[in-house]
Amino acid sequence: MIEISSSEIKARLKFDNPWWSSGEKSGLQVETLPRRSYFEAFEKLALDRSVNRAVVLLGPRRVGKTVMAQQLIQAQLEGGIPAQRLLYLSLETPVYTGLSLEKLLGYFTEEFAHSRDTPLLVVFDEIQYLRDWEIHLKSLVDSFPRYRFIATGSAAAALRLKSRESGAGRFTEFLLPPLTFSEYLRFIGEEDVMEEQGVDEFFHAKDIEKLNQHFVDYLNFGGYPEAVFSQTVRTDSARFIKSDIIDKVLLRDLPGLYGIQDIQELNRLFTTLAYNTGNEVSLEALAQSSGVAKNTLKRYIEYLEAAFLVRRVFRIDQSARRFQRATAFKIYLTNPTMRAALFGPISESDPAMGNLAETAVFSQWFHHQEFVENLHYARWPEGELDIVGCDRHRQKPLWAVEIKWSDRPIEDHSLLRHMIAFTKRHKGMEEPLVTTKTKRGSAIVDDAPFHFAPCAEYAYTVSKNILARATAASPKTSEFQTSLPLVEKPPAKPGKKS
Repeated sequence: MIEISSSEIKARLKFDNPWWSSGEKSGLQVETLPRRSYFEAFEKLALDRSVNRAVVLLGPRRVGKTVMAQQLIQAQLEGGIPAQRLLYLSLETPVYTGLSLEKLLGYFTEEFAHSRDTPLLVVFDEIQYLRDWEIHLKSLVDSFPRYRFIATGSAAAALRLKSRESGAGRFTEFLLPPLTFSEYLRFIGEEDVMEEQGVDEFFHAKDIEKLNQHFVDYLNFGGYPEAVFSQTVRTDSARFIKSDIIDKVLLRDLPGLYGIQDIQELNRLFTTLAYNTGNEVSLEALAQSSGVAKNTLKRYIEYLEAAFLVRRVFRIDQSARRFQRATAFKIYLTNPTMRAALFGPISESDPAMGNLAETAVFSQWFHHQEFVENLHYARWPEGELDIVGCDRHRQKPLWAVEIKWSDRPIEDHSLLRHMIAFTKRHKGMEEPLVTTKTKRGSAIVDDAPFHFAPCAEYAYTVSKNILARATAASPKTSEFQTSLPLVEKPPAKPGKKS
């Protein structure tokens, strides 16, 4: 049997690292692509040599992890770092199959006569293709403290599990989520449609109709960078997103990681949850409709959360108390674009628009892990509130938002009765906000003050201010959850910087 020779491997390494011969230019397409808003925080973390850790770049499929890793290399080249100190390896390349990280690194150091003290930057892309990658990577971190190792991968649930099991003290996780609404507008060159209001740091649209059209486009395909820049992907998002992103997670990543036998059962559950994004679901109802035991359903939902496909938000009652046995909860896709890929694109008048708008707003909040833990929805016999930000230490609601894709609430105040009751019950809350489709304003209703703002404006404001926190990450933190500024509570007013 003919084996791959070392000369062939070295030739492939040179092909994958064209800057070794070209110098300053990476020779990659990433030179022309815009950077995610997370890039600066990721760069600081990746290049921090004060802590001997590898950085594991996690995230759902197709959110730009490979591009960001390659842009890191490009930034190093532009900063004057010698090209021969930068290594990029995609472990899904067939030539590298069966080779250990140590062997591949050895080819690189041998080629340029690097010593263990040479400060190198090494990127292992799609690291999940290497069996027991976490053991190999931990060994490299211990053996070469002067090298900086970056690992990326699409099997996010598997990477996170193995990173925490075997990489304790040696790996730092960095989560790259889907595009926010503000990033999407920047990517398409339309962010100037927004202007900041200096009083409360809320952003207003110069043209609300134009902003709403961008918002609908964002819901349909804007969560994935490649879809933003490719007309082919936009016109066939079902094939691109469903086949290349959702199916790979449901049919390969999760079954392989958790030993799931009935893949179709998992697929049916995800389809049901995706269709009901923004709705309250219960384990009882899901069990009855699917014929799957509640304990199994609970595990499946936990797996889907680990893969960054869905997120549960839990209920509080009118007194802001969490239920001890939470058998009912609201379910949200972490990226609203997935629903359009499964069930077809929507228009601004689609009946599903209300739930998708609510999903989009929540997906902006999901970019800050600390805030997400404090977000709930309230439901009691007389009413419901979509978002309630709570002080988790005192079990006290701080602010509330009702997500609507309609101008009716600003015209018909009878629709606010449930919010009035909740606000009066909890003195000291911030003035509640109700989103609309196009109108903004304020009103005193039954002695309770309310603010109204278009939903797309609110989604942009949340994403813009959340990103301001996320991109202020400290490079010395050990987990993504703590790499963001920790606060005791969500912003005092929804969307407002604290």
